[in-house]
Amino acid sequence: MSDNPLVSIIMPCFNAAKYIENTITRLFEQTYSCFELIVVDDGSRDESLAILNRLSGYYPAISVVTQANQGAGAARNVGLKLARGEFVAFLDADDGWDAEFLSVMVAELVSNPDVVLVYCGWQNLGLQDKFCRPYIPDDFERKEKILEILAACPWPIHAALIRKAVIDQVGGFDESLTSCMDYDLWLRIAIPGLIHRVEKVLAYYFHHDGDQITKNRLKIALNHWHVQQKFLRAHPDVVNKIGKERVADVTKGRLLRQAYKNFWDRDLITAQTLFRKLLFSGYFCIADLKYMLPALLPYGLYRNLIVFFDRGDQK
Repeated sequence: MSDNPLVSIIMPCFNAAKYIENTITRLFEQTYSCFELIVVDDGSRDESLAILNRLSGYYPAISVVTQANQGAGAARNVGLKLARGEFVAFLDADDGWDAEFLSVMVAELVSNPDVVLVYCGWQNLGLQDKFCRPYIPDDFERKEKILEILAACPWPIHAALIRKAVIDQVGGFDESLTSCMDYDLWLRIAIPGLIHRVEKVLAYYFHHDGDQITKNRLKIALNHWHVQQKFLRAHPDVVNKIGKERVADVTKGRLLRQAYKNFWDRDLITAQTLFRKLLFSGYFCIADLKYMLPALLPYGLYRNLIVFFDRGDQK
């Protein structure tokens, strides 16, 4: 293995003209220069492609590929097919890295040949201050790794560096997913393989126009649960290793806690859908029925019922 292995950075792009030039310009400030950037334009309708073509003339390390809109998972898979690097990193068109990201992460993988993936800390930017504190994730190899990673996506997609051979081995991204595709990939790579934590904040997640996640709560919640169930079906031994009750708590229990949070936040569309799904799955206790049974009503009646009780509470 070379001490300076080539890193393939894969960047999907869809209508990112507002951000992509700044993202790419910052990327070329990395102290580690042995990388290629593969940008897959996923059918952008703005000026993204024109910007990319101009930048590729200035930076020879950039390759630009175009395709009809198929989603980020398909775009990343196209990038993986073209990648020549020994290591792979993913960077979205509006996110960023510390200038030392590649240097530190590459050094960690090079010095640990048995490690399949390294991950680092990150920081949200563009939200309320309380949500923008730098965050260092747990050292999952020192904890109950299977349970911890099954419970929730352990790090964002741009906070990891992975051996390309391992990504190829697990088959890349599931293109049927519209969210949580990174979580799905981490489950397939990180649970069976050895992973290392870099205890530094090296990745930055930029939020624009408020919290994008809030707008997609329902889709993310359902995809997250779908990914968990898909993984458990493929690995039935996991239930035996950590126990049915604990698996239920981090899957259906997590969904129930999210349903209640959505209910009290009055995101009733999300709450109603999650309550229904949990009721039909049989995951509830008697006290939950107070909230689940009304969710069987048509949405308009359900919403009016909640509004009626809210008014009563305000009197």
